[in-house]
Amino acid sequence: MNVTRPFSFEMPTRIEYGMGAVRSLPAEISRLGARKVLVVTDRGVREALADEAVVRPLRDAGIETLVFDKVEPNPKDRNVEEGAALAREYGAQALVALGGGSPIDCAKAIAVLVSHGGDRIKEYEGKTAVKRPVLPWIAIPTTAGTGSEVTFSSVITDAQGKYKMTVKSPLMAAKAALVDPELTFTVPPGVTASTGVDALTHAIEAYTVTCSEPISDAVALQAIELIAANLRDAVRDGRNARARDGMMMGSLLAGIAFSHSDVGSVHCMAESLGGIYDLPHGVCNAILLPYVMEYNMEYCLERYAKVAQAMGAGEDAASAVAAVRALCMDVGLPALNTLGIRESDLPTLAEMSARNISTESNPRPMTKNDYLEVFRRAME
Repeated sequence: MNVTRPFSFEMPTRIEYGMGAVRSLPAEISRLGARKVLVVTDRGVREALADEAVVRPLRDAGIETLVFDKVEPNPKDRNVEEGAALAREYGAQALVALGGGSPIDCAKAIAVLVSHGGDRIKEYEGKTAVKRPVLPWIAIPTTAGTGSEVTFSSVITDAQGKYKMTVKSPLMAAKAALVDPELTFTVPPGVTASTGVDALTHAIEAYTVTCSEPISDAVALQAIELIAANLRDAVRDGRNARARDGMMMGSLLAGIAFSHSDVGSVHCMAESLGGIYDLPHGVCNAILLPYVMEYNMEYCLERYAKVAQAMGAGEDAASAVAAVRALCMDVGLPALNTLGIRESDLPTLAEMSARNISTESNPRPMTKNDYLEVFRRAME
């Protein structure tokens, strides 16, 4: 008789979800007892949303606010360290992370450096270096993709070493996540597509890795269903409230799923590409997902069959791969060989992928040579 293997499930972040959820931000900051706030974002989001959605409401509530908008795509260690120095100089009592996964991950790492000391985020790489609660922070996602608002990890690029490091601990979690689908209405179609399949990757990998567990399984399958049902409509019409709501909830659930399970080889490969080429993480995940699914299929026939059912695409594992590939084509994602990847770099990318800690969670074992073969198939 099979019994459920032991697992642990921790959800330290309170979620406030719904159209207009961002309007509760001043009350959330007051709940923290903070009077000086550093807003962590990027320049695009600052121009589009920050003043109206965050800065003005906070200042109207008598809360001092300073904006740090130097977060780059695939946030770099230099962004974290500059943001932490500014937070210390300003005397920030809380952070607000506004944007996609890059500002949110950067804010997590800034919170670690401010609370733990030191000048380099690399000192806190891994799962054991964060020892105590970090500077309190609130997450406000503006894309339906990363789920970073409810995860315990921050992925930061070591700019000199050209690789992505992970800082991970439940002590890094946001105090609250204000998840507001209205903030995604103006996200361009290409970003909607890549972040949407990024969220699908989170859900599928969370459901199929070797360390999955029943609660993450349940939310992962619901995330898959929501994303498959809504992504095409969200790409076609960004102001389709039903589709945006379905995508934001799908992304949120996928974030809960993989933060309590893990990701697998798709992420290992995508992080290698991001480290060397600084490519958008969501695009890399989305492009590689069907190729890794093909490689894994014989090791998770039953689970992929359930993925196919959740996508409304059939009853067998092969149908899941076909459905993912069709979705990627329908929303206009590029091919890997259009992104400037050098054939000569593939062995290095494969080696970096094999060293990634999440390789051990992939349902089918992968060596450097296996990664190299999948990269070559994707490049074709």
